[in-house]
Parts: sequence; structure tokens; C-alpha cells
Amino acid sequence: MSKGDNQSVAVSTQAEMAGLVGRYDHALDPKKRFTIPSEWRKVMGNPEFVYAMPDPQERCVDIIPALEMKARLDRLREKALFDPALKPVLDKIGAISEMLPLDVQGRIRVSDKLLRFANLTTTVAMLGAVRMFKLWDPAALAPADEVDQAGLREALALAGF
Repeated sequence: MSKGDNQSVAVSTQAEMAGLVGRYDHALDPKKRFTIPSEWRKVMGNPEFVYAMPDPQERCVDIIPALEMKARLDRLREKALFDPALKPVLDKIGAISEMLPLDVQGRIRVSDKLLRFANLTTTVAMLGAVRMFKLWDPAALAPADEVDQAGLREALALAGF
């Protein structure tokens, strides 16, 4: 293995261990696309596509990396194909989710329905949520340069971090 190979293995391992963290604000272009930051694309394994779905608890859109969605769907696939308790879950996930291809510049286009749901009109605030990221209307969030220490303390306590 050459020195270059060792470096690519190290980067791959770092990307696998990393999470989607931070905040990025981007304007929607005229076609209502925005660019996923290159750091996040690397952490996600430079995917060809991601999944989008409305957040079930907040007025934002969840962007789920393909590998994360695969892991979740694999758990569902372990259940019986025609399990009557599972059918409404799969129907709802399938109907409300979108599979979004990334173009060569790392841009995606979320449907108008999901943009309306999250009130995303001109600018998108992308907030890392470790295993996924969320699209928010920047006006619905605290300014990017503020630190919510009390909220952080509470979140870390809940997670046992």
C-alpha cells in the first residue's frame, strides 16, 4: 500500500466516524436548488442521492443520507412483507419521502410541497443533526452566531453524552 493509499484509508475512516454537524445558510437558486456542503457530502460518502421527508415533530425537512436510510429500511425489511401492522408505516414513509439526486456540484432540489411545509422561500438554514441534517427557515431559528448553552446542556444530559 502506498503512502497515498494510507491517506485515503485515514480519510475514509474519519468520514465514517464523523457526523453531520454545524450550520450552513444557503440561498435557493432560481431553480430552487441549494448545495450540500462538500464536507457533509464527504461524511455521507459522496452519495448519488439523499432522501427528504418532513420532520414528524418540527416544521423543517429532514435530509437523510442514503446509507442512513438503507440501515433504517433494512430493519423494516426484517419484518414480514405483508405484516398488517407495518403496512401503514411503509405506506406513509413511501408516500411522503423523496429520493433526491445530487448533481455534479452537490446541489439538490426539494419538492415545492416540502419547501412550503418548512416555509423555505429564498434561503435555507441547514443544521447538522449528526446522522442527518435538517432544512429550516432561517427566520425560525436563533441567529447563527448565538450559542444556546442551556439548550446544549439539556440536550447533552438527555443523551447521556
